[in-house]
Amino acid sequence: MQKIILIPVLLFGMACNSRSDSGKVAKRNADSSFVITGNIGGLGSGWVYLYHVERSTDKIDSVTVKDGSFLFKGKISHPEYCLLGFEEQGQKQFPLGFFLDNSNISVNGSRDSLADARVEGSPTQNELKLFDEKTKHIDTKNKELMRQYQVAMAGKDTEKIDSIIKVARDLEEDAKNIVLQFAKENPASYVSAFQVAQTFSSEMDPIRVEPVYSAFDPALKESYFGKSIKENLEAAKQTSLGSAAPDFTLNDVNGKPISLASFKGKYTLVDFWASWCGPCRQENPEVVKAYHAYNSKGFEILGVSLDEEKDSWVGAIAKDKLDWTQVSDLKGWQSDVAALYGVRAIPMNYLLDKEGKIIAKGLRGEELNKKLAEVLK
Repeated sequence: MQKIILIPVLLFGMACNSRSDSGKVAKRNADSSFVITGNIGGLGSGWVYLYHVERSTDKIDSVTVKDGSFLFKGKISHPEYCLLGFEEQGQKQFPLGFFLDNSNISVNGSRDSLADARVEGSPTQNELKLFDEKTKHIDTKNKELMRQYQVAMAGKDTEKIDSIIKVARDLEEDAKNIVLQFAKENPASYVSAFQVAQTFSSEMDPIRVEPVYSAFDPALKESYFGKSIKENLEAAKQTSLGSAAPDFTLNDVNGKPISLASFKGKYTLVDFWASWCGPCRQENPEVVKAYHAYNSKGFEILGVSLDEEKDSWVGAIAKDKLDWTQVSDLKGWQSDVAALYGVRAIPMNYLLDKEGKIIAKGLRGEELNKKLAEVLK
């Protein structure tokens, strides 16, 4: 999902029924193979790449392409979500995502708009397409919100920005309800697991998602996206409202170990961000404003960066005037603390009370100020 701070745009199509009439897992021919025949206008000659999301990045399939045409052959044990792309200025680009089955699949499109290429012949991809029709209205509204948001940001119209965010949250809720309802009705669909994993990747809700996951077919639970949901659920339980925030210790910019436990006695915002994260940098002025408004009343912030380069991290702290404690293990998305909290998208934050219990999370913009005004009267 893309975000305008916290405005989601569904980049992935929703799911559709992959069960047989008896409710069992729809059978795929695991004894056959897949053949992908591609014709991409403007691609010319060179190489085209197929990335299996479930596999490691060092096992990207590649074939030569001539006059825009190419052919992949292989075999998979179950439907897989894959990315198709090419090389641009020495960097691999993967604009097209689709489901792969052991079947004859055709990919037709243009190099300049590969994300919109037609993918035909994959039963699971067809399921994705059919259900995607149900979310077109959300996509359309989100694109318009994106345009309005950019205009509001350029004009520094905070009232309009807050209004856009509210509408976006309502749309996000609509999208979540669509995904959950479909997953309930289709507990054997690989696309159900894919959509639940994607939609709730950044803000898992165990109360709503766990019953749906529990009803999944055993094979689906063992799938790549099924396991992702389980891991996310387990992490979310550790950071549910009212629970004690998991303690951790990381080094600050000077190499000094800082523990979360040392912040007890004050309301503390554990703020996950990174110098390379555009939405994080856009949100930082709001966090700065909240810090200066409430710091004297017992409010602190512990910034946790998912950077890998120290210079970039330190430079962003100075540029954005983040006058609070900052820590990082400089492991990027491999951060142990991010894994501990189940953070899969940033910006993300957790507000703790004086005893270190989580009382709110995912606060953005005016929401953060309102919550602080409520607890720090």
